[in-house]
Amino acid sequence: MRAFAYSRPVTLGAVVQAPPCSRYLAGGTNLIDLMKADVEQPEYVINIKALPLGDIRPLPDGGVGLGALATNARTAAHPLVRARYPLLAAAILAGGSPQVRNMATNGGNINQRTRCHYFYDIGTVCNKREPGAGCAAIGARNRVHALLGTSPDCMAAFPSDMCVALAALDARVNLFGPGGARQVRIRDYHCLPGRTPWVENVLRRNELVVGIDLPPVSFGSHYTYLKIRESRTCAFAIISVAVGLEMEGGVIRHGRVALGGVATRPWYVPAVEDMLRGRSPSATLFHDVARLLLHGAVHDQGNADRLALAPRVIQRALWQAVTGSPPCQPCAGMP
Repeated sequence: MRAFAYSRPVTLGAVVQAPPCSRYLAGGTNLIDLMKADVEQPEYVINIKALPLGDIRPLPDGGVGLGALATNARTAAHPLVRARYPLLAAAILAGGSPQVRNMATNGGNINQRTRCHYFYDIGTVCNKREPGAGCAAIGARNRVHALLGTSPDCMAAFPSDMCVALAALDARVNLFGPGGARQVRIRDYHCLPGRTPWVENVLRRNELVVGIDLPPVSFGSHYTYLKIRESRTCAFAIISVAVGLEMEGGVIRHGRVALGGVATRPWYVPAVEDMLRGRSPSATLFHDVARLLLHGAVHDQGNADRLALAPRVIQRALWQAVTGSPPCQPCAGMP
């Protein structure tokens, strides 16, 4: 780890006046690892833990506000989240170990960087690490890399479980920077790699995530978070699916589906809502939903098996949400 300057400001105004080449430190579960691997080389580390951003509170519209510095563990266990957004609680509990969840923050979770092997290996080329260097994953060992949202410059999968549920819930991210406060939808927060894989989100210079707003929504017992991974350990998803359905008399009034593990950002296709609305659950419908979600998927030589697996996992998750039994299954093994 390289030498760096360190500060611990106590006001938002002081935080967003950070010098160039700075990184914000919250839980540190991602940044510290990257600094140890020499992937991140900040000249300044700004510890933001003294900021009053750890609250979880009801919102006037019936939603819930999550402070950026509230830990993942506290968020998943909070009575408001468990009662109103069990889908989010299930997704958080599917991600990482208890030790990581006790340290990781909500703001850090949505800003975590890819776990691509080549990104972490400074002996290989990587456009995220060094703009314009190339992508070592393409045509190489890439079984855990993305199928959706890739480009000739990057196929790194986005790792978060929490963000998959946030996409299904249509959460809003609250930002604060030198220009003041603004809010963006979580579905618009993460960028596709395109020709600039190093631009991973819409944060402007010195902007900071200060909270996440969850809009009012009720799926009752008709939700699931299904995660397939290599083994029953704290591995990242081969594919994960967040489903929430509003059911009435055996008909889907409204439904949302988001994917994780298979795309370069949390993957949400708005047209799926129209496909599900007013329909009765059926194998044909769920087959068509899976096909729509995976439209445009491109596999390389190492990850074709995931494209064959993905439709089955999506359909299984939809049926789990319909039946509400089990209401969620946060992990499953893959041979």
